[in-house]
Amino acid sequence: MDFRLTEDQRALRAGTRELLARLWPPEALREPVDRARLRGLWRALGDAGVFALRLPEAAGGVGLGAAEAVLVFEEAGRVLLPGPLVATHLAAGTVEGAATGESVVTRVDGELVAWLEAADRVAGDPGLDLDLTGAVPLRSVDPLTPLHRLPRPAAGGGAGAGGHDPAAALLTAAEQLGSAARTTESAVRYAGEREQFGRPVGSFQAVKHLCAEMLVRVEIARVAVYAAAVTGDPVEIAGAKLLADEAAVLGARDCVQVYGGMGFTWEAEVHLHLKRAWTRARTWPVAAAAEEIEAETLGVGGG
Repeated sequence: MDFRLTEDQRALRAGTRELLARLWPPEALREPVDRARLRGLWRALGDAGVFALRLPEAAGGVGLGAAEAVLVFEEAGRVLLPGPLVATHLAAGTVEGAATGESVVTRVDGELVAWLEAADRVAGDPGLDLDLTGAVPLRSVDPLTPLHRLPRPAAGGGAGAGGHDPAAALLTAAEQLGSAARTTESAVRYAGEREQFGRPVGSFQAVKHLCAEMLVRVEIARVAVYAAAVTGDPVEIAGAKLLADEAAVLGARDCVQVYGGMGFTWEAEVHLHLKRAWTRARTWPVAAAAEEIEAETLGVGGG
């Protein structure tokens, strides 16, 4: 099976990167994202076909598949695009206005809901009577991902924190992959700029090892995510999510190490990648749930 990108897929990736550079430049990360700003961003993404990417052309969509969606969400992860991107994308075709970006759709993740106040619709498990009246705002580790806690956890599997929603997991893994790639590039670049003892820190063996390990994690996660997008196998998707979470979290952590104290200042976006990676790692599914899926398939444990 050939996992190399086609010419059209490479063009899609390049076009998406160019679009997001205009819609969400690095300086946007230092500004608060209120409801009005998010809705403007959503309409622009809707006009570009981001949410309708996998809808058939007969239904007004772009008519592409999971492999192409992964490329788009990878680019979204690179720039830390805010908002419930995965939820709105998955709601296209079932929730009015989601495909065009006119509706902001979020999802329930266990007892948590992100972007509740900005959303037009909250999607939960089918038939679940969601009680959102007593939702309490939380202080999120990621300043660009506002969270609310529900008065009671959402029962059932699909959207819950412990459940495995393959489509959501795949797209979230793609976002993690994009973030991991971005922090790896940032670490390598900064290692060549930052000097100690009259030499770039990138010339020191310890820093070289950090950067090399970051690259290895990214490329392993990339292979897993791209392959899972092609096969659509839920177990492979769970494994890809595990690898992408590891690449994003450990990569951002190592990037902060390369940056030193500068990595946790608002002058750098490194700490924002780490905080977003932590947040994504707690969704669809969390690491423990993904490990259980893999173990069950391998026949490990039980009893």
